[in-house]
Amino acid sequence: TCDYWVLDYNVDKAKMQFAQVALMLKCFEHWFGPYPFYEDGYKLVEAPHLGMEHQSAVAYGNGFANGYRGRDLSGTGWGSKWDYIIIHESGHEWFANNITTNDIADMWVHEGFTTYSEVLYTECQSGKKAGDAYCQGLRSRIKNDRNIIGHYGVNKEGSGDMYPKGANLLHTIRTIINNDELFREILRGINKKWYHQTLTSKDVEEFISQKSGIDFSKLFNQYLRTTQIPVVEWKIANGQIECRLSNCVKGLSIKLWIPVSENSGAWQMVCDSKWTKIKSSLNESAAESGWNKNYYVEYKAVAPN
Repeated sequence: TCDYWVLDYNVDKAKMQFAQVALMLKCFEHWFGPYPFYEDGYKLVEAPHLGMEHQSAVAYGNGFANGYRGRDLSGTGWGSKWDYIIIHESGHEWFANNITTNDIADMWVHEGFTTYSEVLYTECQSGKKAGDAYCQGLRSRIKNDRNIIGHYGVNKEGSGDMYPKGANLLHTIRTIINNDELFREILRGINKKWYHQTLTSKDVEEFISQKSGIDFSKLFNQYLRTTQIPVVEWKIANGQIECRLSNCVKGLSIKLWIPVSENSGAWQMVCDSKWTKIKSSLNESAAESGWNKNYYVEYKAVAPN
């Protein structure tokens, strides 16, 4: 059941704005699994506060308008097509209310996954390219001021980057896996395995690695436990494109889509701290435009030897 509680003079506005709930629930159940509180139902309750997740009853104060207080946090235009509080706070029903971390230091599990629910809703509403653009747009809000993982045992959360950077970490993982059905099974699996339970970031990290068949431990350490953003250094020489990673934790490797030609698009290969090469018929300008922007990395062209 879906129930809405608003002040009487806002009923007409609420009827229009809250129509977004149906697509949101359909989208999130597709990606995350069944709504976790069927016995309680789903409710939006008008409140003087901007918004807050509560089990089965989201406090709503976004003025019956799209965006976040009328603003698109991604700066792309896509965030103006839906109501931030309806989408984001409802995403918490799966990540925060269904599964909850044992320590607030791991709060990125709540906020990173829920910010990624905004990406998925944009995709459900407007298509994959729109979701990609929205996620990439969120990077402008990343400060890299301190680690996303906070200090354990002292009620200390990490950087507010847990929202946009956490979402971009998940988008990077999704891009590396390159199998949306498997990625969806992972998201649904997290909510099923720890249904109405508490867990740790390590639980989530190990689950994703196990289910994907890819060891993401170094990647998680990079984005959650440092403020460094990997740099993909690349160069073109003698009909080959070469790449390596810098500004990264020891042992990090990323399976990257490498632009190789106009006709065949890109090939996926592992890039790490050592130079790796593959045949490419592209010039530097064409190669630069061919890098996949869904990885949260920086691309840096270097002069060939």
